Amino acid sequence: LRLVAVLKAILEGEKAAVLKRDHHLPLSFHRRQEELKFELGLQRLQHRVCEVQALRDASKGHPCLSSTASQPLKMEAKPPESELPSLILEAMKELEAAKQQVLKRIQIWKRQQQLAGNGALLEENLAPLQKRCESLVEVYFQLHQQVMAASAELGAELLTRILERFNEVLSSLVKR
Repeated sequence: LRLVAVLKAILEGEKAAVLKRDHHLPLSFHRRQEELKFELGLQRLQHRVCEVQALRDASKGHPCLSSTASQPLKMEAKPPESELPSLILEAMKELEAAKQQVLKRIQIWKRQQQLAGNGALLEENLAPLQKRCESLVEVYFQLHQQVMAASAELGAELLTRILERFNEVLSSLVKR
């Protein structure tokens, strides 16, 4: 009975320490800031996808009809063929950054699950996390479609490297 009482006191002390640590942080502020960073990164990524499509359409002689591409492309300095690979690589960097933010949020949620075993509060609503994953995968497939459509202009070596990066992004999201 003495052992049970000692263990109970230790566990109650751990629970109090976890609750004390979690309550002093304005969690809603940090969570909102994180959501805004992700949304901004996703908007930048969507803008890059539109720029890639606009550049491809402009190289074919078709203007981009998208409302997000209101600024004309500056094609006087470089021909579109040389600008397209760099634009796609920038979009890949944006995609990988957004993926890292999603994976970070998944890791935080996993840690919260672990702490819930010690009595911490666990936010069981997975809808925001699911929305992040779905929106990222949606943009992923849009960018992948644009890359496959521009495969002739990219060259075999660059296309292979980009497709490997696409596979790594999708597999890391699915695995985690």
